[in-house]
Amino acid sequence: MRGPFVVVGDTLLDRDVTGRVERVSPDAPVPVVDETASVTRPGGAGLAAALAAAPDAAGGEGREVVLVTALGRDEAGREVARLLDRAGVRVIDVGLAGPTPEKVRIRAGDRSLLRLDRNCAPVAGVGPLPREAVRVLRAAAAVLVSDYGRGVSAASSVRSAVAGRPARTPAVWDPHPRGARPVAGCRLVTPNRAEASGLAPETGPAGGLAGRLAGGPASGPDWLAAAETVARSLRDRWEAAAVTVTLGAHGALVVDGPGPAFVVPAPPVGTAGDPCGAGDRFAAAAGAALAAGAVVSEAVVAAVHAASRFVAAGGAAAVRFGYGATPPEPPGPARAEDVVAAARARGGTVVATGGCFDVVHAGHVSLLEGARALGDCLVVCLNSDESVRRLKGAGRPRSPEGDREAVLLALSCVDAVAVFDEDTPAAVLDRLRPDVFVKGGDYAGADLPEAETLARWGGQAVVLPYLAGRSTTRLFQEVVSQ
Repeated sequence: MRGPFVVVGDTLLDRDVTGRVERVSPDAPVPVVDETASVTRPGGAGLAAALAAAPDAAGGEGREVVLVTALGRDEAGREVARLLDRAGVRVIDVGLAGPTPEKVRIRAGDRSLLRLDRNCAPVAGVGPLPREAVRVLRAAAAVLVSDYGRGVSAASSVRSAVAGRPARTPAVWDPHPRGARPVAGCRLVTPNRAEASGLAPETGPAGGLAGRLAGGPASGPDWLAAAETVARSLRDRWEAAAVTVTLGAHGALVVDGPGPAFVVPAPPVGTAGDPCGAGDRFAAAAGAALAAGAVVSEAVVAAVHAASRFVAAGGAAAVRFGYGATPPEPPGPARAEDVVAAARARGGTVVATGGCFDVVHAGHVSLLEGARALGDCLVVCLNSDESVRRLKGAGRPRSPEGDREAVLLALSCVDAVAVFDEDTPAAVLDRLRPDVFVKGGDYAGADLPEAETLARWGGQAVVLPYLAGRSTTRLFQEVVSQ
């Protein structure tokens, strides 16, 4: 990546105070939080810069990240500066006329109970833009304006410097309802759903475009049309090359010309994900991708996936700042052992089945759905690539085990997949010890090779009906003959 990645905007000090709730206050019906930990991190533009500087961020290896921001001359400002230095971010401080804003979340476990904002109202102004900042903006590989409505992006010197960057330098603007209008010519502007519905002037009262957009799928079938209408309006108004409306768990919608809107669905993150900081992660990832030469659609795809992983792994609360701002590791697929243990803890029935699943077809789906209906979780024992080659021949599998596993996990009836290298799933069955093991109808009347293994713990083998005319081998034969 040529030049530094430059983030411009309002920085805050975020603090998470975590504790236990074991009683209710005697003087009011509110929970009492016994504090067990307090963690600080940069917030706003500071968080975006720290995430961009992370060693494992897209293109982050060896990248210089510079933050142009305004910090107060107070302890909160000094704490933010220390955290950013630890994260590997170079700070150009233009000076803040007032105290550094703070946002404090009071949390019990992984749930927020209350947020306290301190000194977060817009300020009258910030200091002049130093010549060093102008030089850095001119040399930037990409610029991200992270506007939190505090005044940095509204300063005329800042706006002139961002607008006057070289034409080759992409700019991403992450707007705020109380912030400044994006400068003309941004490569990408990234309002979220609520911001977009409030920033578009003609969206109307609740129930109109704003209501349909803010409500998402719950507000009716035309919510995506509302998002596209708002995005096009904002693109014209801001004279931007593209506008993407981020849609939370539903991904993002992009308009960058007269053609159809481009929609990027978000991978599922589960119910425990923390969205705090997801917008900063999205904007930083989009800017990094553009700086590396991606087109807008590619940048938004990268940003949606980066933000989804970030939320699934715990969001901003899970980020720790030491040698670089290390984003939390995203959780992988559920381990079969964990799924089995959770089902047994609930007193549930564990069901397993096995096979190659080289090309998943209707017969497989029928078997898997029937198997899942017999218990409280379903684990698929999947032959590895080497195992399939020994059983089916040198031309198989047609799909590698990673792809086969991903397809199976995408089915709602499958809770986990356990890959095995042997010719039969006996070893993995012995490890998981399911209550029920399911085979397809083509085994009806035959001795099951797994029966002896199941007998060790009293597991039951059952055969489900075979869906006539469906088999992977027959499917391949029909394709070859055509």
